[in-house]
Amino acid sequence: MPGQRIGYIRVSSFDQNPERQLEGVKVDHTFIDKASGKDVCRKELEALLTYARSGDTIIVHSMDRLARNLLDLRNIVQNFNRQGICITFIKENLSFTGEDSPMDNLMLSVLGAFAEFERSLLKERQREGIELAKKRGVYQGRKPCLSKEKVAELKNRAAAGEQKAQLARDFKISRETLYKYLRKEE
Repeated sequence: MPGQRIGYIRVSSFDQNPERQLEGVKVDHTFIDKASGKDVCRKELEALLTYARSGDTIIVHSMDRLARNLLDLRNIVQNFNRQGICITFIKENLSFTGEDSPMDNLMLSVLGAFAEFERSLLKERQREGIELAKKRGVYQGRKPCLSKEKVAELKNRAAAGEQKAQLARDFKISRETLYKYLRKEE
């Protein structure tokens, strides 16, 4: 009996559309992460690792959706392959079954390295663009997570002695962001 076809989708932000990644691809089950690819510890990727069984095939749109660097990509693919799970990348038109083929190893390494290189070029261009925008005085930075009213409420509750971790959960911000708001003078 053939295994399941399992889709894995990753988008970096909540406003991105995950549907386009495996559009028209028939899968039995799909795992969708809304997280950065630089993080190896992703909730749905971990769930996929637990769910997938020997004989299954994992379908991913492209290598950069699975990992942002070559080391992570190789580790994830090899981890699946050791369990007898095939992994297929649609964009690159490649499948990895765990057979220790020199050509498979080469293709995974070369295309993974290109994906990592492309990502680093993109980040470099982004940094350069931000620097130029700052020099022209048009860079606004990221929009604040909380309104002025919410910041005031946050500061009042913190001053009243509420736990910082609970405040961060209540306001749906990280503790680092919470401390930035608490340090910031109005």
